[in-house]
Amino acid sequence: MKPARVALIGMGTIGSGVARLLLEQKDRIARHAGRPVELAYVVDTDTRRKRNFTLPAGLLTDDLHAVLRDAEVSVAVELVGGLEPARSIVIQLLESGKNIVTANKALLAEHGRELFDKAREKGLSIAFEGAVAGGIPIIASINECLIANQVESIHAILNGTSNFILTQMEENGTDYAAALAEAQQCGYAEANPFMDVSGSDAAQKLAILAHLAFSAHVNWREISRTGIDIVTAGDMQFAKELGYSIKLLAVAERAPEGLELHVSPTMVRLGTPLADVRGAYNAIRIIGDAVGRVFFHGLGAGQMPTASAVVSDIVDTILGRMAITFKTSDLWSDGREALIQPRNPADVQGRFYLRFNVDDRPGVMADIAGILGKHHISIASLIQHENEEESRSVPLVIMTHSAPEGAMQNALQAIGVLSSVHPGTVRMRVRN
Repeated sequence: MKPARVALIGMGTIGSGVARLLLEQKDRIARHAGRPVELAYVVDTDTRRKRNFTLPAGLLTDDLHAVLRDAEVSVAVELVGGLEPARSIVIQLLESGKNIVTANKALLAEHGRELFDKAREKGLSIAFEGAVAGGIPIIASINECLIANQVESIHAILNGTSNFILTQMEENGTDYAAALAEAQQCGYAEANPFMDVSGSDAAQKLAILAHLAFSAHVNWREISRTGIDIVTAGDMQFAKELGYSIKLLAVAERAPEGLELHVSPTMVRLGTPLADVRGAYNAIRIIGDAVGRVFFHGLGAGQMPTASAVVSDIVDTILGRMAITFKTSDLWSDGREALIQPRNPADVQGRFYLRFNVDDRPGVMADIAGILGKHHISIASLIQHENEEESRSVPLVIMTHSAPEGAMQNALQAIGVLSSVHPGTVRMRVRN
């Protein structure tokens, strides 16, 4: 049978993993695809740099136009990353009649509508399982396996770098800076870790999941997010004392008023599946109205987990399954009606962990409690340890009952001007 010809654009870490699977597991992949799958081109701008995988002679090229001219190539895999030149490359590939497989969540979050409209115009498909949560098959699960359900909520750990840092802080008492340095040394964090630790990477992935699960048209930049750099080793100790673990949690939850959306460090009850996610792993908990609660857990990044998802998309595209799914799902389209709108973050209710650094003197607690009460925020519990070092200030931890986000922000603004409260107040959401 005539082989299906595939072109790989980008030979970095993930690209090397995809090439390895396509070349070393030919028989296995051919059985699933129903015919041989031939890696015809590997395109990279730097053909001289050393890689951890050696390609057969003649396969590596810097000539993208060779792919564009080859009418026999039916699937092109974009693993360049970033926005440009990735966006321009995908448009050229679509114009030349290639179905697309990508793991580029930033590209989809920023240019999804433009690229998907172009694919529909050309009668082609775009597959993107590897773009969210690496080797966890969450895109297919939401888009295909859970279609009988109205998804009610998504609670997810979507950034392995942040989870690794928080795990180091929790298990070893490491401070944030040292845990970040270790993540960089292990290869989990980039030299500039902003996208990971700020919650931006998770927000991009949450925007994609919200579009799939809720038909919500969400700009990822408008998702409320807080980074993990606010968390200290002291917060980890307080969390443990209170029965919680701290996770960078991405939340999308339906309510009659709209869709709650945010990414932030969150106190998650110990003993629950999300609290037990350690190291560089990802996890997604979904509640559907028919299936109930389902939980996905696995490596959310890395060479081979993501390559696994990419190769699965290649096979689905070759078999024609992706064309059917792509056509019927109508993703990132003006024709796909927004079924729910994001809620005003100020109206979202929730419990909160508050840590203040306050003067160790009488009346401070009463001042803070008075302001919280004025904003109708009730205190559930508090911790103030004895000042053994006789320093001028001590940490004061308060757990609240449920209150609106807006009321909490206003209360903290008023508390922040008290002379007895020092800078560095920390607020985290609490999820049981």
